[in-house]
Amino acid sequence: MTILLLAGSPSAPSRSTRLLHHVGEQLSRLGHRHTRLDVRDLPGQAILRADWNDPQVKAALAAVEASAAVVVATPVYKAAYSGTLKAFLDLLPQFGLTDKLVLPLATGGSQSHMLALDYALRPVLSSLNPKHVLPSIYATEAQVGWSQEQGLVLDAPIAARVEEGVAQLSSSLLALHKAEPGRFREIPFSQVRLGV
Repeated sequence: MTILLLAGSPSAPSRSTRLLHHVGEQLSRLGHRHTRLDVRDLPGQAILRADWNDPQVKAALAAVEASAAVVVATPVYKAAYSGTLKAFLDLLPQFGLTDKLVLPLATGGSQSHMLALDYALRPVLSSLNPKHVLPSIYATEAQVGWSQEQGLVLDAPIAARVEEGVAQLSSSLLALHKAEPGRFREIPFSQVRLGV
């Protein structure tokens, strides 16, 4: 089961992307495989024009489809998640997250932007028909520090919240795997053989 780490920040480096990579490292320690997709690396014209035939866009959409879970990270600007992420989510099919677990992450300037996750991002993610959107993790800029010497430094409450979110995602994935060990495979009607 692959987990897709989806970075929605228009800039690099960014706090939200660093937090996303930290979550990826924790998932790796728990034995989960993950891939990374930075929306900002996709061709802007293809994203804005909804060019589903662009090879990079096709590969990005295939990565979403192939994943069992998606960890979505975004900065919050003016009480909303990034336009970069919105443009990519608009490319997904109507039920583009069907049967997937989703863990939203966000960083913002202050606690007053925290509700952007529940009032802006969560409804969009839910409309894509995921199996479950896990509780969001929000951190202020002051709670996510970075230095060349130490790397990412999280305040204790955020570090605990991230650990809890990763554990919940991991256990939910394992429970899903046990409940559906070998998903049914569609067989074209032309290959169905009936005997009497």
